[in-house]
Amino acid sequence: MLQRIQTMWLFLASTTLFALFLFPTVQWLGVDGKAHAAKVTGVYEGLQQQVVQTQPFTLLTIFCVLLAVFPFVIIFFYQNRPLQIKLCYLGIVAVLGFSFWLAKTIQQVADTPSFTSDNYGIGAMLPSIAVLLFILAIRGIRKDENLIRSADRLR
Repeated sequence: MLQRIQTMWLFLASTTLFALFLFPTVQWLGVDGKAHAAKVTGVYEGLQQQVVQTQPFTLLTIFCVLLAVFPFVIIFFYQNRPLQIKLCYLGIVAVLGFSFWLAKTIQQVADTPSFTSDNYGIGAMLPSIAVLLFILAIRGIRKDENLIRSADRLR
């Protein structure tokens, strides 16, 4: 059923992953004194009162779109709850792998040796929030499954 709570959790997970396009993951000052920001779409640099993309992350962008659509697609498997739970676990693994890939890519591109907690933006927290939302969706799906099983026992 589409009106269950796990639908909201999965929709919020999808929205959270799409928010990666809006918020920077890391911001830093380069050795030349210019401000840099890394998003899912690439590295941006402030030049003459404008923000210019200096390096695109095409493969990361494509994978992020697919990853953000995935929780939305899971919603429509509501008739097969065991498959829905397995897909949610797959989504958790994919988000964790994606965030690791994003972090490694940003480390390779950045001209600073290490980042402090001041450098991380909202985009760095969004994959963790998406994982939490996946876990809450799994919890809701399991509650539905238990409710259906108890109703079947009564028949």
